[in-house]
Amino acid sequence: MDNGIVAEGLVREFKGGIRAVAGIDLDVAPGEIYGFLGPNGAGKSTTVHMLTTLLPPTAGSARVAGFDVVTQGPQVRSSIGAALQEAALDPLLTGREHLRLQMAMHGVTRHDRRLRSDELLERVGLAQAADRKVKTYSGGMKRRLDLALALAHRPRILFLDEPTTGLDPQSRSALWREVGRLAKEEGVTVFLTTQYLEEADVLSDRVGIIDHGRIVAEGTPAALKAEIALPAVEVVPADASDWAAIERILSQFGEPHPSPRGLAVRVSEAGLADIVRALDAEGIHVANLQLHSPSLDDVFLEKTGRSLEGAEIEEPESLTV
Repeated sequence: MDNGIVAEGLVREFKGGIRAVAGIDLDVAPGEIYGFLGPNGAGKSTTVHMLTTLLPPTAGSARVAGFDVVTQGPQVRSSIGAALQEAALDPLLTGREHLRLQMAMHGVTRHDRRLRSDELLERVGLAQAADRKVKTYSGGMKRRLDLALALAHRPRILFLDEPTTGLDPQSRSALWREVGRLAKEEGVTVFLTTQYLEEADVLSDRVGIIDHGRIVAEGTPAALKAEIALPAVEVVPADASDWAAIERILSQFGEPHPSPRGLAVRVSEAGLADIVRALDAEGIHVANLQLHSPSLDDVFLEKTGRSLEGAEIEEPESLTV
């Protein structure tokens, strides 16, 4: 049975003509980690909700593990695990009780429930807290328990929707290691939505960048960054009154664009010295001047004309399920 994900012309429209997903095509291979990257409001979660049968598509089609998400919902759900943005946990149950209940609902035998629970609790680093009530868990512990619950019935495809939001660096690294191990050692197909550039870069075999409901770029992280080719020189003015002068100077070398702290322009590494000389010639003092290698945010900027990092647009409330 196919362990991949295929979507053709997938659309989801909400009341008021809000088109959260505007016709996307996906082809995720079995055993692949596919990073779905984009800002809040881009359509990432809505796409996941359709692929996991929580929302019906307005148009288009999708098959997950070989099953149609509209006509074969039960088969899709039995083949996948999902850790969505809001973990549905009972604060009065322990971590171990959550896992055994989840496996009982999937028809796992009593003997296997015990063994599988112990295995998963160990793998996500919750063995010592297994018999504590979830209300005593930190946010990171809850996210790790949610991952264990998604894996309880040994799914062939795993959906992770913003899995590390709010996690501390140690918990984030631990989750990354486990996701990588699942794909490499167990052949699990992973569909990962994120707005963290590093997460997509580190984990993903391929990345799809979505903006305003459309996929604007797709490929391996290395190939997408290679398309940009040139690094960027970022100039942060020491005095805000110099902003216009810096923009004029950078315009001599290319088209300046806003960066998180200043202005940037794409040039070869040799061009950095020319920019320094031009700034010195006009007596411009800068707070910082840095050469940045191409990143996935640069890819996003190239495709959309704006930066991915710091995006604050929220999806409409009607998208929440």
